[in-house]
Amino acid sequence: MDSQSESSRRRCKTLCGHVTVGASSADSRGVVQSQTIAAAEMAADNSKLQYADDYIKDILRDVRTIAMVGASPDPTRASYLVMEFMQSKGYKVVPINPKAAAEGALVLGEKVYADLDSLPVDMQVDMVDIFRSSEAAGQIADEAIAMTATRKVGVVWMQQGVINEAAAQRCLAAGLRVVMDLCPKPEYSRLEEQILAA
Repeated sequence: MDSQSESSRRRCKTLCGHVTVGASSADSRGVVQSQTIAAAEMAADNSKLQYADDYIKDILRDVRTIAMVGASPDPTRASYLVMEFMQSKGYKVVPINPKAAAEGALVLGEKVYADLDSLPVDMQVDMVDIFRSSEAAGQIADEAIAMTATRKVGVVWMQQGVINEAAAQRCLAAGLRVVMDLCPKPEYSRLEEQILAA
């Protein structure tokens, strides 16, 4: 694991309110169910990028199916907790992880796929959420752009600590909305009332 990926995961656990290794399952459920405003504010304050609330709100309102690249079957990992939280809010989250797919694993009841290209052709994907390093995000963004030919992928979201400006520019040029260096879990918690008001 590269140091940037580990650093991003540590920041995501801290800023988004995720549990750390060794936390009890009861603690985990409590964290997933109750995101604190303080954690959301910390995430926004520490992000290198700023997005208008309406921009984030519209994305989270429009999206129904998320392909999560880097989703882990390990319940102590940030990606697992974010996936669990987003499922609890009514999103379908499809885990992408080549190792877990090769092992035939399920993550939170969902079949794991090796990569975006492995998804069934009739499966709609609205957003690609990237839980990988900034460098790896470039190729994943390009795969998301390629998916627009057959699906209505509209958003590429890069997790806290993941920034790839060149990939973001390619996505924007292809007509996709882009978010970098943020986690959807605290953003949803912070904007939930507005998201559900429409």
